[in-house]
Amino acid sequence: MKVLIVLTSHDQLGDTGRKTGFWLEELAAPYYVFKDAGIEPVLASPKGGKPPLDPRSNEPNFQTDTTRRFEADAEARAVVAETVPLAGVTQEDFDAVFYPGGHGPMWDLAEDPDSRRLIEAMLGAGKPATLVCHAPGVLRHVTTPDGEPLVRDRNVTGFTNTEEEAVELTKVVPFLVEDELKRLGGRFSKGADWQPFVVEDGLLITGQNPASSGPAAERLLERLRASSRT
Repeated sequence: MKVLIVLTSHDQLGDTGRKTGFWLEELAAPYYVFKDAGIEPVLASPKGGKPPLDPRSNEPNFQTDTTRRFEADAEARAVVAETVPLAGVTQEDFDAVFYPGGHGPMWDLAEDPDSRRLIEAMLGAGKPATLVCHAPGVLRHVTTPDGEPLVRDRNVTGFTNTEEEAVELTKVVPFLVEDELKRLGGRFSKGADWQPFVVEDGLLITGQNPASSGPAAERLLERLRASSRT
């Protein structure tokens, strides 16, 4: 089995002059959930090559056992340094797709037609898609076969307004994930700020924040194992 992990290529935090990118825990946690289960994780990004890491995500306060394992893993660091260009990816080569967050995806992946086509193709082929933290915002232009927003009338979660307020970026991001999913007709629910919270609706799995990335990957793994037994 193979799971595609799609990372951002965007490294500018709006007009602040600060750097952003993907959030390390949100890559490291699913990477090892899949790797330890014998599933090959393949990494892609819009531009290919080495995607930008949000520097804050590697600060001591945000490190976890999993991020430290990743940083010490030469193979993992080599894989993330050579992501494949998203435009060349097709759903036929993978069993599922996982989108880590960080603020970067809100600028590039949320508007990327290749990302949109990939998610629509994966779901159309009966393969699950999982997105965590800011990454559920990537669904803003994804539609069903009849042209309706994918998230309309579906149970979803993502980075909450109160969590965005806590990091003081509500005026910086191009949109608020919670508000956007609600605007599109999603049935948005949430847990306590910064605590793991995962929502599953059919083939769509969403997680609220960095702490939800491991549990969301575990939920995806359960889905893949169940499908392999049928």
